[in-house]
Amino acid sequence: IDVGINRITDREELDRLFPDDADRLATFEKRGSVLTGDVDYTAVAPRTSAITPVPGGVGPLTVTMVISNTLTASLRRQGLRLEA
Repeated sequence: IDVGINRITDREELDRLFPDDADRLATFEKRGSVLTGDVDYTAVAPRTSAITPVPGGVGPLTVTMVISNTLTASLRRQGLRLEA
């Protein structure tokens, strides 16, 4: 789960992290910054089986299910059941 969203405001940093990303470059030129996650996406993506970009990654339904599963796991660990 991505827990960090960062703003890149330095053009050199943008070029280092996203060397061939025309969309991010256009956004940077328009707004003076772009959003990114807490992972070096370009370096990690080829080595992973699943990764989502920031912005544009997991949505509210995924977050809801992670919270739901966490609650269920906690209740089970305590020997409790969540009644529907």
